[in-house]
Amino acid sequence: MRSEIEKLFDEKPAFYEDAHFQLFAEFKAALNEGMVRAAEPDASSPTGWRVNAWVKKGILLGFRMGGVIDMSVDAHRLPFFDKSTYPVKHFTVQSKVRIVPGGSSIRDGCYVGQGVTCMPPMYINAGAYVDDGTMVDSHALVGSCAQVGKNCHISAASQIGGVLEPVGAMPVIIEDDVLVGGNCGVYEGTVVKRRAVLGTGTILNRSTPVYDLVRQTVHRATGDDPLVIPEEAVVIAGTRAITSGPGKDWGISVYTPVIVKYRDAKTDTRIQLEDLLR
Repeated sequence: MRSEIEKLFDEKPAFYEDAHFQLFAEFKAALNEGMVRAAEPDASSPTGWRVNAWVKKGILLGFRMGGVIDMSVDAHRLPFFDKSTYPVKHFTVQSKVRIVPGGSSIRDGCYVGQGVTCMPPMYINAGAYVDDGTMVDSHALVGSCAQVGKNCHISAASQIGGVLEPVGAMPVIIEDDVLVGGNCGVYEGTVVKRRAVLGTGTILNRSTPVYDLVRQTVHRATGDDPLVIPEEAVVIAGTRAITSGPGKDWGISVYTPVIVKYRDAKTDTRIQLEDLLR
């Protein structure tokens, strides 16, 4: 499948034949079942993850191959028009996924594990991977190709960016047992390691260093490597004073994330309530 997807992506035909659509259907079925992923664990990588560029190419093929069609349940009251290759994902009770009524949307071509809870309205995009037992809360987004581990809580209004392009770029990774607080944003291929906690309003991206007060170091994205938040780190939104020029004279500070502690028994007690909601 990989070689066929890469060939079809790199050598665009004059028109797409039935065999091409059959190939994409098989590829999308593999995405839905979690058999292929835009990124996957790799113990030999410094980040613990590797990008599967060919999978990203396959996801992009879907946008290239599909035509815009009417997907409306009621074209007059609630019209929807989107690519024919990416309808909403089909679930049954046997899928063992809670999708609470109220306007959520999950696009076809993503993996959603058993025991996942979807609180309305939330959105999971094509190519995403959301593992067992995770809660995606109201107004939260899991972007295309984002990888979310087991037993995470993506709290209300949080944004987990995807990173579909460029195809070789690391998507956002949220490992197992991570709590992402309300109104957080994780973007540009950031890797949040297992059991980390992001306090309300924390923003993580390649451009903003993270100051670790406990280990007295600064975590940064360097070159092609993503920003990596260490295991069990507790990160909150902070500020850093500008030390030169008009910014210093005017007393201006800029936003920066700060690691204030690492998880302990007190942290676990404070977030234990989350398990009762699953």
